[in-house]
Amino acid sequence: MKPLTDRKLRSLRPAPTGKRYDLRDELRGLAVRVNDEGRKSFVLIARFPGSDNPTRRTLGEYPVMTLERAREEARRWHRLLDEGIDPRVDRERRRSAEARKQENSFANVAEAYFAHIKRQKLRRTAEMEREIRRELVSRWAKQPITDITRHDLLDVIEAALRRDAPWQAHHIFSYASRLFNWAIERGSYGLESSPTHGMRPARVIGAKKPRSRILSDAELRGLWKATEELGYPYGSFVRLLMLTGQRKSEVAEAQWSEFDLEKRLWVIPPSRMKMDAAHVVPLSPEAIAILQGLTRFTGGEHLFSFTFGRTPINSFSKAKDRFNDLMPNAPAWVFHDIRRTVRTHLSALPIPDLVRELVIAHAKPGLHKVYDLHAYEQEKRHALELWAARLRSIIEPPPANVVELRKVGAP
Repeated sequence: MKPLTDRKLRSLRPAPTGKRYDLRDELRGLAVRVNDEGRKSFVLIARFPGSDNPTRRTLGEYPVMTLERAREEARRWHRLLDEGIDPRVDRERRRSAEARKQENSFANVAEAYFAHIKRQKLRRTAEMEREIRRELVSRWAKQPITDITRHDLLDVIEAALRRDAPWQAHHIFSYASRLFNWAIERGSYGLESSPTHGMRPARVIGAKKPRSRILSDAELRGLWKATEELGYPYGSFVRLLMLTGQRKSEVAEAQWSEFDLEKRLWVIPPSRMKMDAAHVVPLSPEAIAILQGLTRFTGGEHLFSFTFGRTPINSFSKAKDRFNDLMPNAPAWVFHDIRRTVRTHLSALPIPDLVRELVIAHAKPGLHKVYDLHAYEQEKRHALELWAARLRSIIEPPPANVVELRKVGAP
């Protein structure tokens, strides 16, 4: 018996009308069956479970299945038959396993996790979802969650470290750990261990050092000037950061439906707040001027967007590089330093400490949280207007020959 070859397979003629014929290979039981339309299918002739006589089962169609692949599959079927396993049952089992892998892709598991944390109303729900989508789902979407390894996670963490974002690296590790542990506890995704198991963030990333960077007056002037150079959207975005002291995500993802320009109020909904409680930000005249200067898109609600309002801005690391190019002499800084700078300056103004904390949504647990959204509204407005005036004096300091007049008896 001569072995089949690709040349021989290509030369086979269709069978007579209503007929079909087999041509055997040298491999035991392997043959190619040709029908009257010229279709060529690899078959294995063997005694299968449940049958006392040899029967034919299709392995695959030529040339979709190559001759080499058909021989490999035939050998595998023989091994299964030797072990008393029906290849048809094995094929269904493999198909089911592959389907489960698709169902348990990282993207699908992540969606289930997002639904869970929203129901639980966990702290930082919006932040967790945003970070996981951007850093993890974008890389592992179609990958089965069981196939994600420690090295995959380390690649993401090291990418954050390369862009000088150690705090973000810590957040990625923490959020990934929570998601994988939740998936294990669910017991329905086939996951038995987490890629974070046995890893210590302090060793992998480094100690989580407290942030203390405050922008100097000269740096604030330089940053404001840089915003003028950059324009929309990042320039306007940073100016609103500087005037309100709110978090980067809260400003970047702001939507027009949150603003009442007539009442000069910005109400950030609980879904976008770190403490899952609505937060009212009174708007200074300077902040109102920025908002009035923005184009209001018809395609979406987001203030700062490259997609006509449909989605908010991102790529903050690239924006930061552009700011750095315009501020070459400024020491390393991050967007969150702006918020810390605002809070520090509030301490130097005649504002009660509670109001300073309320301005940046640092209310104490259980205090002024949900029941009275407008608690301390006037006090917060006064604080932010004082800060806007202070910022204006920093950005446009009076000439050196101008003497500040003081009241008689004033120190």
